[in-house]
Amino acid sequence: MTSAVGSHLPIVLLHALPLNSGMWRSQTAALSARGHLVLTPDQRGFGTTPLGTGPPSLDIVADDLAALLDEHGIHDVALAGCSMGGYVAMAFLRRHPGRVRALALLASRATADTHETAAERLRFADLVLDETLHGQVVRRTAPLLLGAATRAHNPDLVEEVLAMAEAAPPETVAWAQRAIAGRPDSLPVLRATDVPAVVVTGTQDELVSPEDASRTADALPRGRLVVVPGVGHLQPMEAAAQVTSLLTTLLDDAMTADRNR
Repeated sequence: MTSAVGSHLPIVLLHALPLNSGMWRSQTAALSARGHLVLTPDQRGFGTTPLGTGPPSLDIVADDLAALLDEHGIHDVALAGCSMGGYVAMAFLRRHPGRVRALALLASRATADTHETAAERLRFADLVLDETLHGQVVRRTAPLLLGAATRAHNPDLVEEVLAMAEAAPPETVAWAQRAIAGRPDSLPVLRATDVPAVVVTGTQDELVSPEDASRTADALPRGRLVVVPGVGHLQPMEAAAQVTSLLTTLLDDAMTADRNR
């Protein structure tokens, strides 16, 4: 198996809930132009990927990613995940150690959900499965993934996010919420992940607090925290150029670290 395309490290970009791989369009174009192989899978149940019959578990999604890498003949990669994608990335670290050479976690917390937060996710899962409430729930909650400034000044992006959210099957959204609610604390695995790493948070993120992001970054031996002003939970879309720059730097740091071994 290979770990690079020429001299460029492959990178996987994992999308947020309830969006799909299209949220990484800007980064995919820019990183591909630099010569990186960029994989942006639609996670289980989203886009063209079937949900399957397995029980809700991020471990299943992490194993899907391992199988995808194996299909491409790739052993190790840079891994970036936003929100749910970050939780899948942490599950991948637990289940497939040694395959990640650089890590970016955006809008993700390393700790498990509290009992109250998990219960709230499970209630949301039930709501989206109610045919009489689904559309109303999506229209109310999806725009809140964006920061207040984005909602006020970028209506096109609000509409794009809403369209992605409305396209997500209710069964998939419920499955993913239940999987996220059941995830374990990932601080121990992050402490053992000694690779170049960046943790990104937005000052207007209403789901992941600055304290959560700081705790995640502090757990990573080579982690650094980047706070993006004026954006919310979907930094790859709200601050596309800045996130692309951060990923570019991360990839360069990983290749430099390899040369210095």
